[in-house]
Amino acid sequence: METAVKREDAIALLKEYNPDPFHLVHAFTVEGIMAYMAEVLGYGEDKDFWALVGLLHDVDFGTYPEEHLQHAPRLLASIGAEEPLVHAVMSHGYGICSEVAPEHEMEKVLFAMDELSGIIWAGLLLRPSGTLQDMEVKSVKKKFKDKHFAAGCNRDIIRRGADQLGWDLADLQSRTLEAMKADEDRLRAEVTRWVPDYRLPEPKEG
Repeated sequence: METAVKREDAIALLKEYNPDPFHLVHAFTVEGIMAYMAEVLGYGEDKDFWALVGLLHDVDFGTYPEEHLQHAPRLLASIGAEEPLVHAVMSHGYGICSEVAPEHEMEKVLFAMDELSGIIWAGLLLRPSGTLQDMEVKSVKKKFKDKHFAAGCNRDIIRRGADQLGWDLADLQSRTLEAMKADEDRLRAEVTRWVPDYRLPEPKEG
């Protein structure tokens, strides 16, 4: 999978249509998850494409939350996005705000891990350690079961995502947490560079 879209152009487009720093941080989070999963699932040669899909998946959400993905093709066209990239972005809203179904494993990973990353992220913000590195999957499972925790993250979508991948829910939770742990240092650097107004929790020593 190849694309002529440059990452810098993708970030500029995101910043233009997503003024809330949180949306940018989420984009960088999912970018990292997708890059990690490309490697571990045997798609290392497509790592940059997977990452770009993750980065751009919510490209229109910040400006058009009630019309999410309806504007994505137009915005993506403005930076020269090819059809496979547009299809991948559109597919993460399947059955919610898009009729484009996930087909490639990459698209199914995005569909499954997008919402789940929000639950894990909310957990990070409450951790005394200020880092994901000491979070265990049992904590993710507990927070997943608590419908009031990160209530905006749709558990049914996450379950559907696991089913589409043919994974157990516990496996999806474990893989998503490991991806976010592996990417935490890079994510912190990207947030410092591109979203300086957003304050991540500071890891505590010991």
